[in-house]
Amino acid sequence: MRISARTQYALRAMVALAAGDGLIHAEKIAADQDIPRRFCDNILLHLRRSGLLQSQRGPEGGYRLARPAHEITLADVIRVTEGVEPPAARFPGAAEPLAEIWERLHDHENALLNEVTLADVVGSARTG
Repeated sequence: MRISARTQYALRAMVALAAGDGLIHAEKIAADQDIPRRFCDNILLHLRRSGLLQSQRGPEGGYRLARPAHEITLADVIRVTEGVEPPAARFPGAAEPLAEIWERLHDHENALLNEVTLADVVGSARTG
């Protein structure tokens, strides 16, 4: 599985919000997570439009998770930024068994990403 820089930044921003308390300004997320500011703004807007984040304008504003961190999986974030992966290509002739191997690999990746929540990541950072 390839994870784009955009998705890596989105995951970092979401974990930062999960670890934070209350509303967090975009500039703080960008600075703390070393995300280029304009890129961060675009990612946060996309995550808000997808329903994973809520925002509030003004000096006391910022972003927060739309649901509790234990209800948002890594797969939720990846689906928003990467979209849904198409099924594996068909392989001709002797390579045909590769299709089943790719499908099993994809299933394992999805199972892990659907199991791990933002709260799990935050919890492991605090205990690790």
